[in-house]
Amino acid sequence: MCGINGFNFRDENLIKAMNKKIRHRGPDDEGLYVDDTVSLGHCRLSIIDLSEKGRQPIFNEDKSLCIVFNGEIYNFQELRKDLELRGHKFISNTDTEVVLHLFEDKKEQCLKLLNGIFAFAIWDIKNKELFLARDRIGVKPLYYYRDENKFIFSSEIKAILEHDIKREVDPNALNYYFRLMYVPAPLTMFKNIYKLPQAHYLKLSLRTSNPEPKIIKYWDITDFSDLKSKAEIIERIQVLMKQSVKGQLISDRPVGIFLSGGIDSTSVLGITREFKSDTIKTFSVGFEIEDPNNKFNADFLLARETSKFYNTEHHELLVSSKDILDNIEKVIYYLDEPIAEPTQIATFLLSKLAKEQVAVVLGGDGGDELFGGYKRYYYSYLLDKFRATALFPPLKTKIYAKFMFQKEAEIGKILNGDINRAGLTNKFFKKNYFSRTKDVRVPDYEKLFMLTDLKTWLADESLMRTDKMTMAHGLEQRVPILDHHLVELAMKIPSKFKMKDEKHGKAIFIEAMKKYLPKHILESEQKKVWLTPMSEWLRGDLNGFAKQVLSADYCRESKKYFDFNGIEEMFNQHINKERYNLNIIWALIAFNIWCKRYIEIDS
Repeated sequence: MCGINGFNFRDENLIKAMNKKIRHRGPDDEGLYVDDTVSLGHCRLSIIDLSEKGRQPIFNEDKSLCIVFNGEIYNFQELRKDLELRGHKFISNTDTEVVLHLFEDKKEQCLKLLNGIFAFAIWDIKNKELFLARDRIGVKPLYYYRDENKFIFSSEIKAILEHDIKREVDPNALNYYFRLMYVPAPLTMFKNIYKLPQAHYLKLSLRTSNPEPKIIKYWDITDFSDLKSKAEIIERIQVLMKQSVKGQLISDRPVGIFLSGGIDSTSVLGITREFKSDTIKTFSVGFEIEDPNNKFNADFLLARETSKFYNTEHHELLVSSKDILDNIEKVIYYLDEPIAEPTQIATFLLSKLAKEQVAVVLGGDGGDELFGGYKRYYYSYLLDKFRATALFPPLKTKIYAKFMFQKEAEIGKILNGDINRAGLTNKFFKKNYFSRTKDVRVPDYEKLFMLTDLKTWLADESLMRTDKMTMAHGLEQRVPILDHHLVELAMKIPSKFKMKDEKHGKAIFIEAMKKYLPKHILESEQKKVWLTPMSEWLRGDLNGFAKQVLSADYCRESKKYFDFNGIEEMFNQHINKERYNLNIIWALIAFNIWCKRYIEIDS
C-alpha cells in the first residue's frame, strides 16, 4: 500500500509537500515525476519486491506511460506471464509494473482483468491524458479537486489542501452526514473536493485548457439469478474463500490477522492456518472498563479463545477512556473528514500495535454485507416473502431508513433552519441511495438492500475509515471476503439460504465455514455487534471534554450550522438516560473537532 498525489501543472516543491503530508501511508520511500503538464508523487510502503526497482513512479519500455499506484493486485503473477508472452519487458517484480503494461495493451479494459484493491493514476505522456481508477469495492480511497484551472488528486484530502484552495463546508454533505453518520460519494465534507466512486475510472485530457473530466463506471453486479443447489453454493463459497485468502497471503513482508470474536475473521484465520504451519500473529482489541456481563468485551474474550485454538501468537490491547482523550484529535486528522463511529479509535490504536509486528493484516470485513448478517436484511426478506412491497411500495425505503438514517425530528433539534432541509430523507433515497441501483434489475429487496450497502455504507464509511486508521501507521489491511468473485456469488444466493430468523443470519456462510469455526464461536450468541462503552465514559471521564467540544465557543465556524441550545438539551437527555442520543452526539463531537482542525485553524 502507498499514497499517490498529482496535479495538472509543474511544481516540484508542491508535489514534495503533498508527499510529505501523506508520508505515513508510505514510510519506506518516495518518488516524483514532473513535466510541463503534470506533477506526480508517490509514497511507498514496500510489500512486493522490496528492492529499489519497485520505486515509483514506474515507466513502460519507451517511457510513454508513467504510473503511481496504491494497492495490491493478487493475480499479478499470472497477468505478468501473459504480458511477457506478448513481448513486454519488466524491470521489477512488482504488481504496479504489471498494471502499467496491462494498461498499455488494454487501456481502460485492463480494469476488468485486475483482481485486487487499488487506486492509481497513469499519465500518458505522448497524448497528454491522465487516467485515474479505483477498485470495484472501494477498499482504497481516491479524492480529487477541480476548478477552472486546477485538477488535483490524492489518496488523502489533507494533501490536496496543501494547494491554495478555499476551505468550505459543503452544506449538502453536512446534511447527509447527520442523517447517515458519514458523507456518501461523490461528496466529501469539503466543498469542491470529491471522492472518485468505487468501480469508476476518470479520464482527463490535458491537451486543452479547462478540461472536463469523464467519470465512467467499469464494473457492476448484474446477475441476481438464484442458484438452486445449496450444496453447490457451499462448495463455491469454500473454493472462493480459499483462493482469496491464499492469494492475499502473498507478501514479501510479515502478514498478520485482525481477530474478533466473530464468524468472519475466525474463518479467515482458519483458512490461513491451512496454508501456514508456522507462526501466525493475531491482534485483538477490547476496552478497559468494569464489564461483569461482557457487554463490551465479549468478542475480545472469544478472540482470545480462538487464538488458543489455532495456536497463534496473540497480541491484545485494552483501550481506556484516557486513550480516547489522547487520540481522538489524531484520529479525526487522519480521517480527513468526520465519520461518526467511535470504534475507529480502537482500530487506530490496534493498527499501531500491529505495525510493530507486521506490515500487512487480513481482516474479516464484508461477511455481514454479503451473507445477511444485519437485521435489516431479514426484514427486507420478510417484505418479499409476504409480498408486502407489492401493496405498499414505500415500505422498502421506510424499512431501510429505519436502520440507516437518524430520525428527522432529532436532526431538526441540532441543525439551524438554514442548514436543515425538510424532507431530505426522501430526496436522498431517490437521488442517491436507490439511484445507485437504478440501472440494475434486482429481483428482491434483501438483495437490493445488500447491494445498496455495498455501494454506499461499506465503501464510504466502513472501508474508508479502516483504510485511514490502518494507513495512519503504514499498515496494509486486506479483505479476503470482499474478493469481487465472492461478492458476485453472494448476490446469486437465495435469501432463504442466508436467513434463519431475525437473530441468525449468514446461515449458509456459517455452514460453508463450519470446519474452521471452533465450538465456542458456533455456540456464542454474544458476538453480534461491536459495542463501545462510550456512553458510560461520556457520563464519566469524557464528560468535561464532550461539553467543551459541544459548546458554542469551541469552534467559531460551527455557529453557522448548529442550534447549541438543542445540542445541550440532547446531550443532557443522553447523560441522564432519558433518551439514547449517542450516534448524533458522537457525530457532533467528530464534526466540531474536524471543523476546528481543518476549516478554522488551518484557514
